[in-house]
Amino acid sequence: MAEQGNSKGPEDHLSPDIKDWSKQQVKEWILKIDGVDDSVAEMLFQQDINGHSLRLLDPSDLKSMGVTFGPTKLIIHARDEVVKLMKENPTSSTNHPAGPCTPYPFCRFHDTHRYMEDSILDITESGASDLIEPCHEYKAFTNVTDETKMGKFTYEVIRFASACMNNRTNGTIHFGIGDKPKFTHGQVLGVVVDDREAYGEALRDAINACFEHKHRQAAQTCIKPPRLVGVLNKNWTSSEKCVIEVDIVPDSVTCEENCYHTLNMDALAAKKKGKKMEVNAGTKSKHLFVRDGGNTLDLLIQPKPEAKVKQFVGGMAKLSQLRKQAEEKHLSVIKSSTQGSRLSHMITGGTLSLDKSHFQQYVIVTNKSHPVQFESLGFLAELNPTAVLDFDPDSNKNGLQRHYEKQNNVNAHLPVKYKITKGVQDIAEDLKLTRGTSWVFCNGGIEDESPSDIDQWLKEKGASVRDVVSFMCRKDVLPNQKFLVVFLLLSTVNEKMDPLVETFITFYQELQGTEQILCLCENEKAFTSWRDLLEARCGIDISDRCIYELSFAEVNGTVLSLLSENRKSSRFLPCGGGSKVLLERKVERSLNTLEVLCVNQCEGGNSDKLQIEENFYKGEKVSWWNFHFSEEPGSTPFIKRDKFDYIIDTVIPEMCSLTKACVVFHLLHVPGCGGTTLAMHILWALRDRFRCAVLKNCKAEFLEVANQVVKLLTNDNKEEIPRVPVLLMLDDFDDKEKVFDLRQLIEKECAKKGIRSKTAQVILLNCMMSESPVPTEQTGNTVFIGNDLSDKEQRLFEEKLKEIEKKHKNAETFYGFMIMKKNFKSEYVEGVARNTLKSFNMNQKHSQLLAILALLDVYCKGSSLSISLCEEFLGLKPKPFCGSVEVKEGFGKFSPLIARCLVEDKVVFEGVKMIHSRLAQCCLQELTSTHNVSKADISDFLLNTESLYQSTQGNEKLLHDVRQILVKRYHSVEEESQFSPLIQDIADETPGQEEMVLQNASKRFEKDAIILQLLARYYYLKKRDFSEARAWAQGARELSKDNSYIADTSAQVVKHELRNAVTNCKGEPSPEQLEMFLKMAQSATDAFKEAQNLAKKESMLRLNSKKDKNPFNVSGCLGEIQVGVLLIEVLSKTPIFSSDNVRHDILSQVLSGGIKLQDVEGYDKRLNKHRRYYMILREFEDVLYNLKYRMKVNFELLENLYVNLGSRFGIKDSREQRIQNELHRCFSQYAKLFCKTDSASLLKKNITPLLRLHLARQYLEMQKADTYSGVLNRLNNSSSSAAIENIAQHCFVVCHPNHMPTVKERINFIYVNVVMSRIKMGSQFLQPYQTLVQLLCQILREQIPLGDNLPLYYIAVVLLWPHQNQSRPESMGLGKYISLMRTAYHSAMKEVMNGKRPVLHFFLGKKQGYERLIYMEEIKKCVTDEQDQFDSVWENGKIWKEKKVKELLCRAEGEVKGDLILADTCIPKLKVEVSPVFKSELRKHPQGSRVSFFIGFSMKGPLALDID
Repeated sequence: MAEQGNSKGPEDHLSPDIKDWSKQQVKEWILKIDGVDDSVAEMLFQQDINGHSLRLLDPSDLKSMGVTFGPTKLIIHARDEVVKLMKENPTSSTNHPAGPCTPYPFCRFHDTHRYMEDSILDITESGASDLIEPCHEYKAFTNVTDETKMGKFTYEVIRFASACMNNRTNGTIHFGIGDKPKFTHGQVLGVVVDDREAYGEALRDAINACFEHKHRQAAQTCIKPPRLVGVLNKNWTSSEKCVIEVDIVPDSVTCEENCYHTLNMDALAAKKKGKKMEVNAGTKSKHLFVRDGGNTLDLLIQPKPEAKVKQFVGGMAKLSQLRKQAEEKHLSVIKSSTQGSRLSHMITGGTLSLDKSHFQQYVIVTNKSHPVQFESLGFLAELNPTAVLDFDPDSNKNGLQRHYEKQNNVNAHLPVKYKITKGVQDIAEDLKLTRGTSWVFCNGGIEDESPSDIDQWLKEKGASVRDVVSFMCRKDVLPNQKFLVVFLLLSTVNEKMDPLVETFITFYQELQGTEQILCLCENEKAFTSWRDLLEARCGIDISDRCIYELSFAEVNGTVLSLLSENRKSSRFLPCGGGSKVLLERKVERSLNTLEVLCVNQCEGGNSDKLQIEENFYKGEKVSWWNFHFSEEPGSTPFIKRDKFDYIIDTVIPEMCSLTKACVVFHLLHVPGCGGTTLAMHILWALRDRFRCAVLKNCKAEFLEVANQVVKLLTNDNKEEIPRVPVLLMLDDFDDKEKVFDLRQLIEKECAKKGIRSKTAQVILLNCMMSESPVPTEQTGNTVFIGNDLSDKEQRLFEEKLKEIEKKHKNAETFYGFMIMKKNFKSEYVEGVARNTLKSFNMNQKHSQLLAILALLDVYCKGSSLSISLCEEFLGLKPKPFCGSVEVKEGFGKFSPLIARCLVEDKVVFEGVKMIHSRLAQCCLQELTSTHNVSKADISDFLLNTESLYQSTQGNEKLLHDVRQILVKRYHSVEEESQFSPLIQDIADETPGQEEMVLQNASKRFEKDAIILQLLARYYYLKKRDFSEARAWAQGARELSKDNSYIADTSAQVVKHELRNAVTNCKGEPSPEQLEMFLKMAQSATDAFKEAQNLAKKESMLRLNSKKDKNPFNVSGCLGEIQVGVLLIEVLSKTPIFSSDNVRHDILSQVLSGGIKLQDVEGYDKRLNKHRRYYMILREFEDVLYNLKYRMKVNFELLENLYVNLGSRFGIKDSREQRIQNELHRCFSQYAKLFCKTDSASLLKKNITPLLRLHLARQYLEMQKADTYSGVLNRLNNSSSSAAIENIAQHCFVVCHPNHMPTVKERINFIYVNVVMSRIKMGSQFLQPYQTLVQLLCQILREQIPLGDNLPLYYIAVVLLWPHQNQSRPESMGLGKYISLMRTAYHSAMKEVMNGKRPVLHFFLGKKQGYERLIYMEEIKKCVTDEQDQFDSVWENGKIWKEKKVKELLCRAEGEVKGDLILADTCIPKLKVEVSPVFKSELRKHPQGSRVSFFIGFSMKGPLALDID
């Protein structure tokens, strides 16, 4: 019965060292071993077994004492465990305990509280205090087996519970909490629970067995079900352990004045030791347990039990009354708080609306969560945090991140990703920091990073998390003082070394205070602990930045109430048959590159109607709200531009009828004429018929955009056929090729997703600024919007103005609207600029910013300055609460000229820009004419003002834009722009000042090779200072050694120096001058060769990467040719080669390598006079002898490139056309020297055969007919029939059998006949088709030089493609020839083909012989004479629907196999591989399906078009 008395026995003061135990302590220790009878303990006590002798015992000793086998095993095992524990922990029997923690909230079952292993409960075992505050009892629950654990649990609970009920005090008994001496008092150990229901069932049974029948119901009510509280590992990960707790609540109503005896405790005690005892009347001894301090006593076994029981029972009435009073007092504490309104104020910065919150972004810092909390954290998704710093390593398994990801998309990172190893905004872009929620795992849990214990975290992970905080707080990452850091304490923070404390300190330091910090605590206890820890560490009181009196459910409701009705409402997309589908918030946020326009956009209204309208009319970008407001009753409709109905009714339906998966429609517009507004108006009008969206950033990763576009297309639309197409608006693209790149990727994504349709699935509305204000020709897929309103449009603007004047008092400042209403009249815009800028003073900061904005807007379309940058520069200090100064106010009287805008760059930020491009131009003019502030002055200020480039949002964008206006040139076919428009305008306005600007640019961009290259170009083109140019070019080379364009600049310096010297040399060059010229020519040639090699390496790298579509840099090849032309000019002026025609021929022979200089010198009658020239020339023999060869190599390379390869999308490149014009000029000079001949001389009878052959070859070279590409080019440049016949005659001479023509010459002969057949079919010089085919077959049987493979196998495939009824045996080798042609194509063109598409020289027609070959010009004639119109129908595939085209071309059939088509031929067993021109056309057909198509012949192989 001893153990039914005081539960704290001698074991409580056992020494950690077993050798120090007395025999009494050994006895007590044995009594505690489950499964060992009390008699065994008495037996060892009688044998004087103390601790020392206990260590020496073995099983045989116990057996000799009479101990049976079972107890022997248990005693020896328990002894060994104690010894083992003692060895592992010399000073303690367990791990060093962690810091303090609080108990689980009393009588709660769904709280988030959890314990951490080895932490210490901050309360001691106790008795009754105020009856409401629970007393506690701890049980380690360690030395239990499966057979004894339930008996131990129920025995201890019944004892403790009945004691609490008798004392009328609340209480909690904890299983899995250690006590002395083995553990620290209150140490969290935890136990592993396999069956979570078993403890509850066992406890209910025990209550029924141990309480008197009349009290069983009361006991069941007072004794709460077991609560299993999770135990975390020290590194915050979840463990399998828990603490089992039972709360006792003896309510006064339930207990009244009863005393509670317990029965059958002996049976439970036996079960506790693993024994069975039958319950019968004889064993039903009674017990009356009470609490005595931290112990439980049985009054019935104490000395004089009757007196003690009588005294206890006599005081029960008073005790019950005290309990009732305590309960009433506790219930009278009513919660009254103003923290709801404080939360609303703090989380919005005082605006009380999340839609208009002062804070643009939110950063969440949180710790271990509990599933119970999740339903109260919905507000997090609405805050859409920029980043979450999560210290729960299990967050992605069963924590907050996994829950949040069900509602929103997240990008999971480790802190190491935030270490600054490159440009800050490049890192932000890689992390997609402002485009979604970045979830930072601050204590491991992903990517195999292990969590750290609290005491190790600072050492192992503290530095990297500090990097994260520092990164977030940079002014160039998140907007200065316009983001809020929310510490969301999901678990109570108790430790001073807790990572959250360290993180708070870092934020406190970085933000220099707490104004941008908000702390949300679950309860007052969590708040108190948090506040005290921070006060101890930082010496600050965080109370006024904490919310702790609201539950998380109340916080959730309060924050959600701050949303507008519009943000709360569901959003819908159109579906088939006029139905709608829900666009889930997570799906929409996953489409982070798109702004989706929903069917019910703007539902719920907006209280800021007047402000939104005013902003638009003043010049801000149109919003969906403007269209919505114009449809409200009493409003005039939104102004429809003249092209609106045409686009809606004609263009869009035509686009939908096209068979490609993705099609493009171009809306070209003059800046400021309303092109973007018209495009958005079209989307608004079609939002119920299309899934409409706007691409947010034209620089976004196209692969990701394509994926998201197709995701929008298929969202809840997968099985619907036909689907509702996507109408995607693109804005601000500066290159049509980028639009086509995006189109290709969308088509590829459609095919990947198995989307097959005979109509367009995605329409790209490309809203692009036109480079010219002159209207372009309107085509089927292009519409132009100019800056000239029609009469109808002007009337609509007049009507709208009347409505505006009724609603708005300040309509005269609505310049954005008025400029258009005045039809863009210069007088009006100039007047606005003049009147607004009257007070302009360049010494004032707001004037400086306006000048910068105007300059940037004129020379860099779409430029802006970030609001953060403006605030810093103007000294406007934003505060994280309502009442901060609006940035436009900082511009003073100039504020009507600027508008706010959202900038989608590497990071998303708010900016300001000029309201209209025309107004920006007039402002610049006004500054120059009236205020004497030139463009050079503004540029100088922009480059030299350091504060503009400090760490602020948008500083990298500003640097990019400044660099752009300095570097970017605009080209035309007529002339090459030498410098950017800004530099040219500065040179015109203030001559000489451009040099100062460029010098300052080199200081601002000192590590930028392109800027240094620009200086080099300036000095050799403008200043003719070649030594200075060389220095800048060398500096650029050092910064970018492997860039072919930079290398080319070094060569250009020498070339221009040579050209300048040659130009200044008016007569014969002296020997010294000749030597200088030749040195420069050799130096330039070597430099251009280096540039060529670098260009080839670049091209191969781009080709292998398959991402960079930039074409081959031809400037090195052209430059070497130009140096050759200059050298010819120099040499033709020297006395050796300039005296007569004979000397001219000698020069030709020398430069061809046909005559050596010593031979010329030997026959020179003026040798003495010319000796010095010969000496100089012999020093440069390599350059001279190879000049013609090198020029010819470069001419052929460029000719092959331009004839056989075209732009990927048929877009004309003005630079290429200008290069070809320059090549034509250079070739004319080349031909004058090397191809000088008179074709009439060939007709003379007395001419020798060899001379005739030589002259014929020279003539063909002069006509560029000595190469296959030169001959093919005759089809493209509208060669006359007489010219091609003349070429044919000379070819016939060259290919006469007696002249032993080369393989190349015979192949060219075939090409000449094929081309001539297409230009003049009835020519008398045209060889019969079969004769030509026989010649071809003969050549195919010969040994072929590698360089001739490509032209030979190409013409073989064209001519040997089987005819109906005219097939030849050689046609059976067609598949082999196609394979060889593809190999030859890759070998010959691999260095130049990147970013290009093979040209289709011929198409397969329906007729026979030559007439079966249809060339491109014949196709064009079927459409129109307008090139733009042809490009349009070619691009969208309409060309193949033209009746005339169908009549011309033969439609082939075949079977889809992989990425190819196995094409049928008229030879039954012959099938050949044909590649599709557009892979998207093939992808929509299943493998093995039969298709029909037209065939075009390119150097890469036969290609299939219009696959159906």
